[in-house]
Amino acid sequence: MKISDLSRATGVEVETIRYYEKAGLLPAPARQANGYRHYAQQHLQQLAFVRHCRALDMPLADIRSLLDVVDGQPGAGATAEAVVTEQLQRVRARLKSLRALERQLSQLRLRCDADHDSHPCGILDDLVAAAQGEACACHPGPMAAKGG
Repeated sequence: MKISDLSRATGVEVETIRYYEKAGLLPAPARQANGYRHYAQQHLQQLAFVRHCRALDMPLADIRSLLDVVDGQPGAGATAEAVVTEQLQRVRARLKSLRALERQLSQLRLRCDADHDSHPCGILDDLVAAAQGEACACHPGPMAAKGG
């Protein structure tokens, strides 16, 4: 099949397929006499695997390790569990961070009431103060020089 057919079958953009080939996540396809790439069923299956791993937000290096397991590389069996465990840890850390973000946004939202005509919303005050505090603490710059 042509690259466009592979793209349609998997939902992966043509440019991404070429990138995965260069990155070593897909084997190089055979070339037809006219120079076009010819993809086989193996490419379709492997690309579907890569796409699924990317949907799980796995880094390309981890996907390469998992492909070694799928290909039966010696000593790669323990790697699959390690890759999945590391990804699970990353997801849990991200969830923790998102929960903290949710709490911050909820607290900000409480600072605002419906009466914006008589006074500005407290959200803006808090955001400006936090931004100035970050600028002062990390990189004293123009905001810090203005007394913020």
